[in-house]
Amino acid sequence: MKYRCLIIDDEMLARDVIRTFVQHDHSIEITDEAANGPEAVVKILQHRPDVIFLDIQMPELDGFEVLREVWPHHQPFVVFTTAFDQYALRAFEVNAIDYLLKPFDEIRFHQSLGRLKERLSQKSQPRIEELVNSLLRDQKEENYLQRLLVKEAGKMYLVKTDDITHFSADGNYISVYTAQKKVYTVYESLGSLESRLDPAVMIRVGRSNIVNMNFISELETYFNGEYIIHLSTGEKVKWTRGYRDNIKAFITKMG
Repeated sequence: MKYRCLIIDDEMLARDVIRTFVQHDHSIEITDEAANGPEAVVKILQHRPDVIFLDIQMPELDGFEVLREVWPHHQPFVVFTTAFDQYALRAFEVNAIDYLLKPFDEIRFHQSLGRLKERLSQKSQPRIEELVNSLLRDQKEENYLQRLLVKEAGKMYLVKTDDITHFSADGNYISVYTAQKKVYTVYESLGSLESRLDPAVMIRVGRSNIVNMNFISELETYFNGEYIIHLSTGEKVKWTRGYRDNIKAFITKMG
């Protein structure tokens, strides 16, 4: 049986080393590689590999943040790779499959690979799930959504919430509008999405709309106590009567 793997490291040399070692083992097939955190998230969810060799220190999203993003959707077996002892120790303490402390040689790599294949054959996922669940709890309690996973033309992308001008719900899907004039679709209720957004930035202005206050350029008085929101991108959204209490939050932020 062949297991599919993804190599994730921001250093090309490190990816080359792992690729060379993996190619010596015919039971592991390299599906793809990723050079940073956001790219890793997208490729993990696209390819759904059995195994990932995951660097911890990477630009934009580190290895633990990558796991936090993908774990609700896909849970691969993980071998951490790192040049920093303290991070490797943290991974070891939560019973990860293994960690490879850089620089590692082929003997050390194949020792790790042997343990990995044993777990794969037994379908024995290590306690890394406890680490990820802890990260997810921390995210829920302390951090609002920083990136949103979206789909376009069969591909997945991570969009920064800071770049999103507004959301517009229609039935079972939400249109996501960005400052770059791109429109993406996510399948989620607006209420569920709202609970994960920072209320100091994203404000509900109607039953079907949430707006990023940083992109509001003007409020135009409309009929029956409603307003027309002019966004800096040139788009307009109605602020309906049922949500006009939220105007106080906008005035506070702007004031």
